Amino acid sequence: MSGFGNEFATQALPGTLPEGRNSPQKVAHGLYAEQLTGTAFTAPRHANRRSWLYRIRPAAMHGAFSPFEQPRFHNDFQSGPVTPDQLRWDPLPMPEAPTDFVDGLFTMAGNGSAEGQAGIGIHLYAATRSMQDRFFYNADGELLIVPQLGRLRIATELGVLEVEPQEIALIPRGVRFRVELLDGTARGYVCENFGAMFRLPDLGPIGSNGLANPRDFLIPEAAFEDIDAPKDKAFELVGKFQGHLWRADIGHSPLDVVGWHGNYAPCKYDLRRFNTIGTISYDHPDPSIFLVLHSPSDTPGTSNIDFAIFPPRWLVAQDTFRPPWFHRNIASEYMGLIHGAYDAKAEGFVPGGSSLHNSMTGHGPDAATFDKASKADLSRPDVISGTMAFMFETRAVIRPTTQALAARHRQRDYQACWAGLEKHFTG
Repeated sequence: MSGFGNEFATQALPGTLPEGRNSPQKVAHGLYAEQLTGTAFTAPRHANRRSWLYRIRPAAMHGAFSPFEQPRFHNDFQSGPVTPDQLRWDPLPMPEAPTDFVDGLFTMAGNGSAEGQAGIGIHLYAATRSMQDRFFYNADGELLIVPQLGRLRIATELGVLEVEPQEIALIPRGVRFRVELLDGTARGYVCENFGAMFRLPDLGPIGSNGLANPRDFLIPEAAFEDIDAPKDKAFELVGKFQGHLWRADIGHSPLDVVGWHGNYAPCKYDLRRFNTIGTISYDHPDPSIFLVLHSPSDTPGTSNIDFAIFPPRWLVAQDTFRPPWFHRNIASEYMGLIHGAYDAKAEGFVPGGSSLHNSMTGHGPDAATFDKASKADLSRPDVISGTMAFMFETRAVIRPTTQALAARHRQRDYQACWAGLEKHFTG
């Protein structure tokens, strides 16, 4: 099914969805009715998100929760002074032992908190096996999953999403799911949104079309599992709640929703379908023209999180330094590279890698890129192809974790990429 934020109705068995009401006295097929709400009951209609689920067992059926230890996945963002240095990392190394999606999560940075209902958690994942008899949900925020290596099959309560590199998956807060690896190994990025739900940005003077088109967001049809755990071994339900992980035994697959209707559901989007807007006269435009999704804040015009991409595109600007200019921002930027090369960095920034440039920290093209772009022939267009980079941008400082600063894959000589910029001043 297609359309961002649309109202959907889907059933895996005929007659599952009740007619004329949401909670009949008896649901068809002996199912239970359960409402899943992602916004306040009294949120304005255009912003209200909820779905009615018709399932084999209610979500309340599981054992007691106890603390679950996965020390690399957390919200313990650095509490002390934050370095203003530019930071960059190589890809997260693949684990040597069999590791699933949950165990393979590694927290890089973030700000805010689930308790404060604002901010972002930035994580990487590297996995070598599918989740087995384990299910996960995040009560702290929705999850934006950005694969870089390997296809994922994400089986959720509301249906199945299959995503590959250069596609993204958006899992709403609280939705339970299991991640299976279709290629044996997988690696990528995860944005954890503690604030308002992601939405499509307004287009302003662009008009009624462009950027990410709503019809290109795909929502799964209902699909259910009627599976009981063996008598001698329960399944495991792992939940993230208020910055900590918890686990509980569960005697059945929680992916047992036979039908559902509403507008609170997971979705996927192919970044290659993004309708890129760019200049056809002069100057490199602001990165807001590359915005796919954003989480608004309580300040009009300022986002809690922006998710922007830098896809293949034509560069035709005249009398212009065509790559991104040198800049310092009030906002903070965490970048990742999914595929190919990034046009502002000649080397060192590789697929699976990432960089962090915090508020008012100077950054921009490296010396090799500056030299090449300054001498480019602007009488002909340039085609940037075979690339896909992205950025998580926030209004608050992004605080790197202690483990990210100490990680073996951190590039401790990152600043050297600007060392070759020469003085050209002539007076």
